[in-house]
Amino acid sequence: MLPQKQAEEAMVSTFDQIESGDRDREDEEREKDQSAGFSFKTFLWHGGSVYDAWFSCASNQVAQVLLTLPYSFSQLGMISGIILQIFYGILGSWTAYLISILYVEYRSRKEKENVSFKNHVIQWFEVLDGLLGPYWKAAGLAFNCTFLLFGSVIQLIACASNIYYINDNLDKRTWTYIFGACCATTVFIPSFHNYRIWSFLGLGMTTYTAWYMAIAALVHGQVEGVKHSGPTQLVLYFTGATNILYTFGGHAVTVEIMHAMWKPQKFKYIYLLATLYVFTLTIPSATAVYWAFGDQLLTHSNAFSLLPRTAWRDAGVILMLIHQFITFGFACTPLYFVWEKVIGMHDTKSICLRALARLPVVIPIWFLAIIFPFFGPINSAVGALLVSFTVYIIPSLAHMLTFRSASARQNAAEKLPFFLPSWTAVYLFNAFVVVWVFVVGFGFGGWASMTNFIKQVDTFGLFAKCYQCAPKAPPPPRPAPAHH
Repeated sequence: MLPQKQAEEAMVSTFDQIESGDRDREDEEREKDQSAGFSFKTFLWHGGSVYDAWFSCASNQVAQVLLTLPYSFSQLGMISGIILQIFYGILGSWTAYLISILYVEYRSRKEKENVSFKNHVIQWFEVLDGLLGPYWKAAGLAFNCTFLLFGSVIQLIACASNIYYINDNLDKRTWTYIFGACCATTVFIPSFHNYRIWSFLGLGMTTYTAWYMAIAALVHGQVEGVKHSGPTQLVLYFTGATNILYTFGGHAVTVEIMHAMWKPQKFKYIYLLATLYVFTLTIPSATAVYWAFGDQLLTHSNAFSLLPRTAWRDAGVILMLIHQFITFGFACTPLYFVWEKVIGMHDTKSICLRALARLPVVIPIWFLAIIFPFFGPINSAVGALLVSFTVYIIPSLAHMLTFRSASARQNAAEKLPFFLPSWTAVYLFNAFVVVWVFVVGFGFGGWASMTNFIKQVDTFGLFAKCYQCAPKAPPPPRPAPAHH
């Protein structure tokens, strides 16, 4: 009985410390706001509530991938597409929950040692380092940074792909140059604490676009001779499956979002609630567009390319462009933090100095977007090779190893979830996630997505000027001069 009592006292003490620290942060911000009076800057800029975290998760989870899900449905077929969305949505919510548990555990241990995080943003690789050691830190840093790097690349490619459907006077490569410069302005946003208005607007934009796609496809009706032959090839099937794995694996920024909250221990079920909302956007839109266009989507990875041009579609394109700017910032901000820590600028309070220090992060992203402008295929490749480890395998293994001893389980800062109150059940489910994602996501998905990716490189070449652009009609011939 004595060890159990000590464990309970330690747990209460830990929560008291975290709650006290959270109250101090919240009170400090409130004092600032009250001394300044109500201002739009405070209302739009300072976000740390549960609602801010929900908007950030829901907004960040589905961005340009919303436009590629109909393409994935054409590879998978309707039934597999819907089932895999629900399946990977559940797995993604579970591993986001694990990450939140590990964050609270790490922070509670550090705060017992009187470590202050007042001017320091905790990141995933630091959680792994504190709980499991330097080798795990290296693995977390490598996978997370590479995933976020290519996630940012995808946003630039998507910007160029979308704007081309409004203005095709410039090719997609030129648009990539332009949007690379625009997205570089995200260096001025200090942290996820300052994304309040952007997260709110971003979710509104994806909500509009998803329902526009669903309604426009239904109004348009099925094209003549429409075929729904998927799945037809294993390569295409697993490519589509890994794109969906990528869709619900957008929580590489979970720790940073949690750290921006006043009470991060309330994050536990936020990602699940965000996922349930995202289902209302992704399933109707992908289903309707695939129903309308069928196999045509196999050669049109961006759904905008098939929907008829109207003011409604152009509005959707513009809103998605703005949202992709926001998502670029979401993906790049953790990279900014890592770079700041490497060069010793993370504690600098000057926004302009930090922005200047961050600029070298944007340049390789810009360059890679110009080299590999393959919109849909790169999503699948990133999903199979990076998301599978970053988002699913590493969190599951880390949770199993962190709580492998009886004392660690007794002294855990967070109790087991009410829906899975047995450590044995938690271990079995974690083991299932690791095996499934490694074999199906990384193994079959990696083979399929890289096969498809190499095919795109062979077909279009590197530095493709205008990937999947319809050939422009030649100008009409000039009339011959009249003979007098």
